[in-house]
Amino acid sequence: MDDFDFIDTYQSARSGWSILWNVLTFLVFIAVIAVAGVFLLLFLNPNAGFNPFPPPTLPAVMEWPTATPTARLILPATWTPSPTSEPTLTHTPRPTATLPPSATPFTVVVPSITPAATPIPGGAPFAMAQGSPVAISSLAFHPDAGCEWMSVAGQVVDMSDAPISTGILIQLHGTLGGRSLNLTSLTGVAPQFGPSGYEIILADRPIASKGSLYLQMFDQAGIQLSDKVYFDTYAECNRNLIIIKFEQVR
Repeated sequence: MDDFDFIDTYQSARSGWSILWNVLTFLVFIAVIAVAGVFLLLFLNPNAGFNPFPPPTLPAVMEWPTATPTARLILPATWTPSPTSEPTLTHTPRPTATLPPSATPFTVVVPSITPAATPIPGGAPFAMAQGSPVAISSLAFHPDAGCEWMSVAGQVVDMSDAPISTGILIQLHGTLGGRSLNLTSLTGVAPQFGPSGYEIILADRPIASKGSLYLQMFDQAGIQLSDKVYFDTYAECNRNLIIIKFEQVR
């Protein structure tokens, strides 16, 4: 009877341990499934909030620009001019050669100025320069005129021999070849004789005369600037230009 009691007690104890191991086995199985599920979730979604070691944030992917179609440039239709008749050829005569103009001296014709009745105190400020007058050929200044020329010319300078071209009047009076002459020129009108050059044409050929012609200087107001300067003329072609230079003396 006592043996049966021991067997019953042993079987009861053994049955209790079996239940405990079964429960532990079940709990381990559940834990394995839970761990497997967590790993599966982390594998599927590494960025899950419960992941203690989330992967680093990847840099933004650079996007390449997408090509957009460009409309084709369609040129407008060009305007085509209507055909016109060609002009007919016309005969144009060839131009004739024209000789270049030569410098032509001129004489300024102004009303004669009556000299002052009384002489200038202390003498006139201008006088004929030393070495004047000189009779030369006009070919050096008027080569085209040849011998058909006669004139009186020169220039006016100040005390330092600088030209004075401010419009001083040079008057000529007298008779030549039976004609009475009253002519006037201005300083600066004949630059071939200098910046203050003047020239008065006397005739179209050389005519001899002896002290019948004279020059005299005046300013624009008619005030006398020099005494009368008499000179001779000659009938030779190589002395048909009389050069008279005036200079300031005071």
